[in-house]
Amino acid sequence: MEKWICELCGYVYDPATGDPENGIAPGTSFEELPEDWECPECLAEKDRFRPEHQVARSKFPREN
Repeated sequence: MEKWICELCGYVYDPATGDPENGIAPGTSFEELPEDWECPECLAEKDRFRPEHQVARSKFPREN
C-alpha cells in the first residue's frame, strides 16, 4: 500500500502503521480512511494529501 503525504505539513500517512491515536488500525489504506479524517499534525482535510510518488520530497525540510 502506498504512503500519502500531507501537502501542507509533510506528514506521511503510512497504511502499514495506520493512525492508532485517532482510531485508524494498521493496514487501513488511505482510500478506506473516513471522509472526515484529518491530518494529525496540521488538521488538513483528506483532500490535501497526495500519493508519495506524486510529491517532491525536497518540498519539506528533513527532521533531525
